[in-house]
Amino acid sequence: MTPEPPSETNPTFIVPEFAPETEQPAWPPGQLRQTFRAFRHRNFRLFLFGQIVSLVGTWMQNVAQSWLVYRMSHSAILLGTAWFCSQIPVFALGSIGGVMSDRHSRHRIVVATQTLSMLQAFALGTLTLSGHVQVWHILALALALGTINAFDMPARQALIVQLASKEDLLNAISLNSAIFNAARIVGPAIAGLL
Repeated sequence: MTPEPPSETNPTFIVPEFAPETEQPAWPPGQLRQTFRAFRHRNFRLFLFGQIVSLVGTWMQNVAQSWLVYRMSHSAILLGTAWFCSQIPVFALGSIGGVMSDRHSRHRIVVATQTLSMLQAFALGTLTLSGHVQVWHILALALALGTINAFDMPARQALIVQLASKEDLLNAISLNSAIFNAARIVGPAIAGLL
């Protein structure tokens, strides 16, 4: 038995009805509002906008720091060492940072780590602009920033729970992840332009 060929009378063949584009909006009504619903929480908005500045700045600093190490040393090994110094503390101390953020005020940890990150960036900038910077300074400051980030990242992630309501929590986490990953693109791009 051969199957009946597709036709308009055959129920297995459906002719789609094409409506003019004006009848179907590209973005369903209220969808944009739902995408950013966690923004209705003032503290979450403040946190997220502060995080944008911090993360973009940190990624810009990572690019500038790497460029400076390579420009001073012309050594791929030292370039890799600088990146290693900024990442190994996060790997080694991240779980301790997580325990700290569970046992202490997440807000205070974030304020303290952001202040220390700012001081670290000022120290690197001052050494560079004064002409006294050496490769070991950059490696030590990269290690310091990595240590700061080991405590900052878990506290920042856990702080979101306190900034958005339970029904908006998944949306807040999604927005936070989007901002983090966007900063990984935008920060180095801006640093490259500068």
